[in-house]
Amino acid sequence: MGAPRRGRRSPREASQDGAGERFERVLLASEGRSISNAAIERVRELSVGEAASARVISIARVHGVPFGLQTPGLFPSKAEWNEQGEIVSDAVKRLRRKGIDADGRVVGTRAAAKRICQEAVATGCDAIVMTADRDRGILIRDFMWSQEPQRVRRRARRAKLPVFLVVG
Repeated sequence: MGAPRRGRRSPREASQDGAGERFERVLLASEGRSISNAAIERVRELSVGEAASARVISIARVHGVPFGLQTPGLFPSKAEWNEQGEIVSDAVKRLRRKGIDADGRVVGTRAAAKRICQEAVATGCDAIVMTADRDRGILIRDFMWSQEPQRVRRRARRAKLPVFLVVG
């Protein structure tokens, strides 16, 4: 077992407002919606000085059900890929203007929460920031794509990554 990484805390230790917390690498994620200025500002607040960096990821949704056969009509169209690419490049530009080194990519998947958490772990991110709608409750949440940030928060507990949702 390796030594614990600096800046990493369990989600129970990390307060939702993140007051006083700083991270070296932050993942700014989107399940397909545009990334708000409040989320960009949140990444800036959570980042550590000049050594801070951010990874921006946006999900191009693959439609369909698990265990189903892949059908070309269920994959994202070129327009959807381009739209998500513009969202990522715009967020990267805004982060760089704030003095944060940033890079980004678009990923196509059916399971956005799982992929976002995998990306955070694979790229060595210490926290995840997402723009989100308010939580709709347990009965409705699993049927709405817009509730994906809530699923990211639940899934990230296993990876011991704090998730900061910016409602707006």
